[in-house]
Amino acid sequence: MRNVSVTDMIHVLDTDTAPMDVLRAIAQSGVQENAFYVLDIGDIVHKHSEWKMKMPRVEPFYAVKCNDSQLVLATLAALGTGFDCASKTEIAKVMDLGVDGSRIIFANPAKMASHIRYAASQDVNTMTFDNECELYKVKQMHPNARMVLRIRCDATVAQCQLGMKFGCDPLVEAPRLLKLAAALGVTVVGVSFHVGSGCQDPPVFRRAISAARDLFDLGGQLGFSMSLLDIGGGYPGNRGSSIDQISEVVNAALDDYFPISLGVQIIAEPGRFYVASAYTLATLIHSKRDTMYYINDGVYGSFNCILYDHAVVKAIPLENKGGKPLLSSVWGPTCDGLDQVLDSVLLPPLDIGDWLVFEDMGAYTLPVASTFNGFPVPKVHAVIDESVWRFLKGCLPLTEDHFIAQNNNWTSVWDIPSPEQSTPSSPSPSPYIYELMA
Repeated sequence: MRNVSVTDMIHVLDTDTAPMDVLRAIAQSGVQENAFYVLDIGDIVHKHSEWKMKMPRVEPFYAVKCNDSQLVLATLAALGTGFDCASKTEIAKVMDLGVDGSRIIFANPAKMASHIRYAASQDVNTMTFDNECELYKVKQMHPNARMVLRIRCDATVAQCQLGMKFGCDPLVEAPRLLKLAAALGVTVVGVSFHVGSGCQDPPVFRRAISAARDLFDLGGQLGFSMSLLDIGGGYPGNRGSSIDQISEVVNAALDDYFPISLGVQIIAEPGRFYVASAYTLATLIHSKRDTMYYINDGVYGSFNCILYDHAVVKAIPLENKGGKPLLSSVWGPTCDGLDQVLDSVLLPPLDIGDWLVFEDMGAYTLPVASTFNGFPVPKVHAVIDESVWRFLKGCLPLTEDHFIAQNNNWTSVWDIPSPEQSTPSSPSPSPYIYELMA
């Protein structure tokens, strides 16, 4: 008997099968009605390889809030990444995988008291702050904490700005906070910043690293052993995007301001970089009105990213049916008029029963999805290429129980009836599908 939940199993694909083949097989099984994801674990592994090649000095501490899937976390733990956690629940989820507290940064500058106590109980000692209140709390509740001062340095263009909520002014507030920490006897070990999620302003990293260098010098003068620089998140992860420009700026700035000889540990908090392109969502058109198409996932589910992450999504018909593209709109399944996925988009004529595919859906989607109006959150089908499986299969916390041989009968997984449990060896399409095609 396997010790891994069926939802955490990874199907190993042979060399002739691609993740899109799996998506197509499930969608065209004739019995699939709910929206679903295909997760390519290999995509995450390739992203990690790219990161290590392009920014070899920077240790990735994955931002758990971006996608807290147990499979994602287990994969990244197997690859040896650290983790950026924002709450005691995220800390517990990571540590349940066997991750040591030294591989976690509690990167929330405004922490609840019970969460600080929990971090202390689990020997999660590295955490961020940007205000004096946090220093007083930590002094009382976590005397062994290793504090990292978060400064503000905003990108001129970013998908989500964060500076209006977190980060102190590096010229005025930061020196004052360092002096207060010294007076209180709170240990400060470094500086962090976050230029904004989905950064499109690579030079901002140099400005931030330069500002951090000045604060390292001041911290040394105050008696602190400054040994950690956290360059935060902001790295794109969609298909076709690149971290080349950012890595060039970061590598050069580190060489100039934090040469290897200083022995400073450099970490970052990538989120969407690792998971955005690994997830592909398939949605069914269940209703239509002229060129208004109603699908079975919306802004209260996976497409909350449109509202909260400023995401721009693209609908791709699973089948190329031809026909002149028409100005169309795509709507979610709930009864809320706000539940619109796309407005004024060119799509070929589509019918009830057709599928629309959305790529790059791994970041800030499922963790925020709800079952509003009674519509389920899409299930995830995880797959991996055989060659990548051979690389990962011996890396804890992943075990042999996580992997299962390719199942060409994709109608037998998760929310679809299993052939072993039903009389026909090949399930016939449900009456619902017949109604669609009538």
